[in-house]
Amino acid sequence: MSPHPRAPVQYADRATGDRRTEHIYGEAWLRWAYERPLGRLTTAAVVKRALFSRVYGWVMDRASSREKIAPFIAQYGLDVSEFEKAPAEFVSFNDFFSRRLRAGARPIDSDPAHVVFPADGRHLGIANLSEAKGFYVKGQVFDLRALLGDGRLADRYREGAMVISRLCPVDYHRFHFPAAGGPSSPARIPGHLWSVSPIALRRNLQLLTQNKRFLTVLRSETAGQILMLEVGATNVGSVVQTYTPDERVAAGDEKGFFQFGGSATITLFEPGRVALADDLLHHSSQQTELYARVGDTMGRALSLTG
Repeated sequence: MSPHPRAPVQYADRATGDRRTEHIYGEAWLRWAYERPLGRLTTAAVVKRALFSRVYGWVMDRASSREKIAPFIAQYGLDVSEFEKAPAEFVSFNDFFSRRLRAGARPIDSDPAHVVFPADGRHLGIANLSEAKGFYVKGQVFDLRALLGDGRLADRYREGAMVISRLCPVDYHRFHFPAAGGPSSPARIPGHLWSVSPIALRRNLQLLTQNKRFLTVLRSETAGQILMLEVGATNVGSVVQTYTPDERVAAGDEKGFFQFGGSATITLFEPGRVALADDLLHHSSQQTELYARVGDTMGRALSLTG
């Protein structure tokens, strides 16, 4: 049974096997913005526009925003031992938000037959997009042509596998490559900046296809041509790419980072090239996201495993 749009948001934790209730950052505001008529009008008129997020991002870049760091860490129980820098060393909240982690904090699955999750977050996996019966809520149809902005490319991937990785504000916000290979330059696809919180996506999955996003083609060494998209969202100051196009990358290498706000990445595989992990597919079939971290196994490349 699909979750009701106003029901608590639950996800499965791969590490513990537990089912958890998500504590949504800014939940009261989000429910007003996406569930109430006046809120929806205000969001459509103001909040989805780039200027709103640009101003918020500017505020989070100011030195005065540092005072938000310690309360945020305490409220959400972040593990500071993972951070590359001590909390006192961050010069702004955005500096903290886009933080790097210390070496070894995210072990990368080293099996060359595997593809790995590109981000810490809550993931939904679809084995064959042409057979998908629902994502966050049953009955929602996903517009791949709108997402990619390219009909021929959409036709190539319409029977392929897709993973949506949703990052919450409390997550580590750098994103990484799922496999070894050669990445293209990122192509910018213009759009708005709707929220990609579960509150918003339960009501309209197409927000992912309407937001500003960046598309990179990764010519992988084991899993064919992989499409990677980073999706901007409300209050995401910017999407920053840190890799060098056309230079070989290894699985788990950093690709870039999001600044303040909830965000999402989408990974697309050609038909018959990847088998997604069993637990990812099991929970996704129940419209439940699976929490896993960068470098954890997302699936296996069929080109190596047969």
